[in-house]
Amino acid sequence: METAAVNGIEICFDTVGDESDPAVLLIMGLGGQLIVWDDSICDDLADRGFFVIRFDNRDVGLSSHFDSLGAPNLIEIFMGAYDKAPYRLADMAADTVGLLEYLSLSAAHIVGVSMGGMIAQQIAIDHPEVVLSLASIMSTTGDRSVGQTRPEIIAALASGLPTTFDEQIEKQITMAELLSSPGYGFDPSYALDKAMRSIDRANHPVGTLRQLAAIFASGDRTSALGKVAVPTVVIHGDSDPLIDISGGRATAAAVPGARFVEISGMGHEIPPIVWPRIRDEILNNIASRG
Repeated sequence: METAAVNGIEICFDTVGDESDPAVLLIMGLGGQLIVWDDSICDDLADRGFFVIRFDNRDVGLSSHFDSLGAPNLIEIFMGAYDKAPYRLADMAADTVGLLEYLSLSAAHIVGVSMGGMIAQQIAIDHPEVVLSLASIMSTTGDRSVGQTRPEIIAALASGLPTTFDEQIEKQITMAELLSSPGYGFDPSYALDKAMRSIDRANHPVGTLRQLAAIFASGDRTSALGKVAVPTVVIHGDSDPLIDISGGRATAAAVPGARFVEISGMGHEIPPIVWPRIRDEILNNIASRG
């Protein structure tokens, strides 16, 4: 792991592959550390001739935390007090572009999941010159009429911050099961391993609240997405309980020429058995750039 000073903060990252190969930048979602991108995913892309970069977004993992700003009032921000959000997705997009600059990369193929997809979209809007292609996975446009969250997920997210180690493990596994893919089953041992590794590495749940505030405060990207001019693939599971598939469809409709890929039985996760298909869709999108 390395740390880069970018955009006034520090971003923890690592890379896999030959730096002379085309770069693929992987952006993780809400509260997710870089290790949520499994090593096998990074190795797989590197084996196919790419320089793979993954990193901790601000306020998660080993990147800079914003604890001095306190916990946000999410209800107030959701209702429109956007100026009270500690930061916005545009700031997280600028962090990401700063990381590319730190690595002396002029551009990369951008792949984002969930909130990471929102950040990827924002990069394509604000910094089009650094985007070679765009893959937005299980994400949405910011239009609140699409991509809604099921009530049971909202209840779980609003259940309060865990305090003890056991509570942290329990909440992560509970969320993993709620977000799992009905078409591919839930593996509790796999979920436990991911939870243990994440907590052992860096556990900072209050940062997730500030990231969520950034999502709420960043508004609807639909109109701006109409100016995105790079090859774009939008991938979404039809059983996603966190971001309904309507969010993915709306994203694909907003980006000119975007291709929409629906994966039957997939929830809000990338099941290992589904990764080869997702990888091939990403690679086909990259190849379409010519």
